[in-house]
Amino acid sequence: MNLHNLKPAEGAVHKAKRLGRGEASGKGGTATKGNKGAQSNTGYKSKRGNEGGQMPIQRRLPKRGFKSIDGTEYKVFNLGQLDHLVEKYGLTEFTLESLYMNGLINKTAKVKILATGELKGKVTLKVNAISEKAKAAVEAAGGSVELI
Repeated sequence: MNLHNLKPAEGAVHKAKRLGRGEASGKGGTATKGNKGAQSNTGYKSKRGNEGGQMPIQRRLPKRGFKSIDGTEYKVFNLGQLDHLVEKYGLTEFTLESLYMNGLINKTAKVKILATGELKGKVTLKVNAISEKAKAAVEAAGGSVELI
């Protein structure tokens, strides 16, 4: 068998339909594209999401909520949780690395401490953000705060 001997399987190759070659061909005139409209013209390309005259889906659906382009998403921890987490996971410092190692946050998460609850023990914090009340409460309990 050589390359010049190869042939396609029997019945696999068909003659191409010759469209728009006169009325006698049966495929003349409109070349099977129907009558008028954008789709019958040469070079027709539909825009993505085009629904013809129907109201587009992004205009039919209700708009709810708001997502700020500049907003920073924080993983929030309350002061009431800190003692429990330090005790449960044996943390010496409340840092991003220690939280990541214990599976409490993901690698790219930013952490913020809020002042809900009470802090009983002394804790060292190295986080991205902290509220003013929480900072005062940590320092009052004898802990320290470092912003990263």
